[in-house]
Amino acid sequence: MSPSRLPRLALAAIALLLARHAWADDDDANALMLADQVDSTVAQRSDWRSFIEGSAGYSHWRNGNNRRDSQRLSLDTQYDHSLSPAWRLFVADRLDIGWPSQNGNPHGINTLKEAYLNWRAQPETLLDAGRVNVRNGVATGYNPTDYFRRGAVRSPVSISPASLKENRQGSVMLRGQQLWDGGSLTALYSPELDDRPSSDGFSLNPGATNYRDRWLLSLSQKISSDYTPQLLFYQEAGRNAQLGFNLTRLINDSTVAYLEWSGGRRQPELAQALQQYQPGCACKAWRNQLATGATYTSPNKQSLTVEYHYNGAALDREQWDALRHGYLPAYAQYRNWTAAAQDSPTQQALFFYASWQDALLQHLDANLMHNVDLADHSRRLWFELRYHPGHVDYVIQWQRNSGEALSHFGAMPEAQSWQAQVRYYF
Repeated sequence: MSPSRLPRLALAAIALLLARHAWADDDDANALMLADQVDSTVAQRSDWRSFIEGSAGYSHWRNGNNRRDSQRLSLDTQYDHSLSPAWRLFVADRLDIGWPSQNGNPHGINTLKEAYLNWRAQPETLLDAGRVNVRNGVATGYNPTDYFRRGAVRSPVSISPASLKENRQGSVMLRGQQLWDGGSLTALYSPELDDRPSSDGFSLNPGATNYRDRWLLSLSQKISSDYTPQLLFYQEAGRNAQLGFNLTRLINDSTVAYLEWSGGRRQPELAQALQQYQPGCACKAWRNQLATGATYTSPNKQSLTVEYHYNGAALDREQWDALRHGYLPAYAQYRNWTAAAQDSPTQQALFFYASWQDALLQHLDANLMHNVDLADHSRRLWFELRYHPGHVDYVIQWQRNSGEALSHFGAMPEAQSWQAQVRYYF
């Protein structure tokens, strides 16, 4: 069987599965049986949570106005099982099969997102061992204190911030947490297991997230009813320590403001990306990274988030113009490095995110995201409609990238793209 037929056959299988589900809904007797099964499921909570997702779409490419079709089939499974009152096993895995492949990657990519054993040694003391997806940060579009994000995304199926944080592999680590009334202290150690990521789509790929020994301490303490700051201390072997700070504050009943900051001595990102051209660069300095903004939520389930992003380790406007009009291999290497790090290639950006739950119709959600690069004024616009009446999600996504050639978003090969998805939970 030709590999090119696999995604199409898989999509056909999904269509048959969904059609079978729809026919069952039309039959009264089967509907009653299904209700009984649902009641039984509620009474006996399953350890499994899985869904299968199929998508199809197309993109208009910037050069020559070419069109490229794409298909994807994904299987996402989560297993959360209590072995005893004190022990718990958690595993989360995702398989994506896409056609055509992205950026020369294999058609099939399996991501073992998490697999760890949890021990509640005391009611307030927790220990974890295994692969854990640690996510820090209070901002939405950019998280300077999300220190374990670099190299974690193997198969980007959506540019939605929630998808990028959820659909990524964790780091192998030992983690301890001590809880008390209104606060917590977390300490973790993540060892080096490999020095480079694997190109094998079914590899456990420890080199992507365990490429260096790393440590993290985080302390949270509630000071008042609406004021709980978090302090972080992060260090990689051979690198200077980085400090982090997260703060949220309830301005009024409908508005939350927040600040996320990370700082420390480090090389600029261009020097880290171009080590082969600048070995031993003596260019360390204190550099700040920051995301701050606010979210307003209306009584009609509408919310609007506005953020300002600053990455002091990236290029300012003059440096960015010089790079993108200079030596192209260096430009490409810097873009690839910042993409893997999930950092912006330039210093300043604006981010807008609007959502509306039950938009004009119950179970219909609308989401809109807009990125603006303040160095080259390139833009990215993303829109999603998601209808989720029950076991099935129906999704339409649209994306547009605009800007000058070799600008942040203008360099994306796709000028515009559409994607339709169907997700079935079982």
